[in-house]
Amino acid sequence: VKIDSNGYSSIMSGRDCARTVRAVVKAVSAPKAKKVDLGLPSGTMWADRNVGADFPEAYGDYFAWGETEPKDNYVWDTYKLSSGSKTSLTKYNNDNNNGLVDNKTVLDLENDAAYVNMGSEWRMPTKEEVEELQSKCTWEWSNQIGMEGFKVTGPNGNSIFLPAAGARMDIRLLHVGSSAFFWTSSLNADYSQNAWFLGFNSNNSDYFVSNFERDYGLLVRAVAR
Repeated sequence: VKIDSNGYSSIMSGRDCARTVRAVVKAVSAPKAKKVDLGLPSGTMWADRNVGADFPEAYGDYFAWGETEPKDNYVWDTYKLSSGSKTSLTKYNNDNNNGLVDNKTVLDLENDAAYVNMGSEWRMPTKEEVEELQSKCTWEWSNQIGMEGFKVTGPNGNSIFLPAAGARMDIRLLHVGSSAFFWTSSLNADYSQNAWFLGFNSNNSDYFVSNFERDYGLLVRAVAR
């Protein structure tokens, strides 16, 4: 029997069986995410939990940028928007040296993990929207029901919790309990092998916007459409 970060238990007789059990339980019992008004200047409403999480403190799922399903191994060989390498991109690219050029810099909804998994009321945030969350809110390291992370409080006093769920690199889950990284829908237009994310690190209470290679498995926190 395995208990995961969302509180599921399943008999692990095989990966496919476990995934099926998890999907069925989620479909039957998972509560819907709530929209939280933080009083931001843009009026952006943030979800109260990560994509794939059944409660606000849960980790949720990890996604490569532009993919809409979690997987076991986060490397270029398994990345669905390339032909197996970071120089063979098949979508979202503006450099002939990196593959097929389409000059797209923002995810289409079909490649938006929030929209696909949570429904048409939701989408992934842009780089500008996570920069607003970073600069207009108060960030406080917190422990909620045993989960470490940042409590992010908006100008109006409402807050969301971002759990320190780490990141997936190849088959590894790294930095759990100390860091987290959340994809935006924005490509790094200067280096199309990378996309922008919001991250934080408890060691120096740092929260920042930067970019990673697109094959990494990061979290997604949705905003309302």
